[in-house]
Amino acid sequence: MEIHHFEQGWVTPVASYLLSVLGSLLGLMCASRLRAARTRGGRAWWLSLSAVALGGTGIWTMHFVAMLGFGVVGTPIRYDPGMTASSAALAIVAVGAGMLVVFGGERARTLRLLGGGLLAGLGVAGMHYVGMEGVHLNGEILYDATKVTASVIIAVVAATAALWLTATVRRPAAIAAAALVMGVAVNGMHFTGMSAMSVRAGAPDGSPSGVTATSLLIPIGLAAVFAILGLVSALMAVPTDEDREAAIYPASRPRRGASAPAPE
Repeated sequence: MEIHHFEQGWVTPVASYLLSVLGSLLGLMCASRLRAARTRGGRAWWLSLSAVALGGTGIWTMHFVAMLGFGVVGTPIRYDPGMTASSAALAIVAVGAGMLVVFGGERARTLRLLGGGLLAGLGVAGMHYVGMEGVHLNGEILYDATKVTASVIIAVVAATAALWLTATVRRPAAIAAAALVMGVAVNGMHFTGMSAMSVRAGAPDGSPSGVTATSLLIPIGLAAVFAILGLVSALMAVPTDEDREAAIYPASRPRRGASAPAPE
């Protein structure tokens, strides 16, 4: 059966890329707060927010938006809400677990990075295929093993690079550039995984079980908007080291007209 990945034209791939960049940008900004946190509770808070930004917005929401352009000639597409929600949770947990490994100590940083990248990458790849398991249509979905393997490798490499960036980038310009690169990697993994699938025609009668993508769009869209607003609010509420230094500097300067201390 003929498969289309861009039924809505360039709207879905552009929107999915922008979402992945936005999620990556927020995730990297949260990671910078994580590195500066001095308490265990603060580190846990910023690690959780970074995992939601990267895994939820940057990866899973991008995946769902890209799927809005997915269609198969001759059959409607339906989604299992439970499997869809499970794939979202898997993406967030996998990224959070990878970050926990990377930021869990100072020793063996390279091994921690490789281990965290492998864990997060396998989780992200699992998210994609768990989500695809929730796609129902009048036919059988088949996968090319070589392309599936390629998508998993891309996921692991992209996750490792993302975790390295969360642990290293600090300057705003570097964070923005890293987010643009991460957006390319995330979308590359998704569309490589989608190119691995084919559909064997099944019974043409009846409608597949599940709900339409349009039915899920409103609740997922609202959840994404509230998550983004929450992340932005959290970032704005906590000043950076540069903000603190800027606030301290004027106070440390001598006031004009202040008399010099009298000599003893």
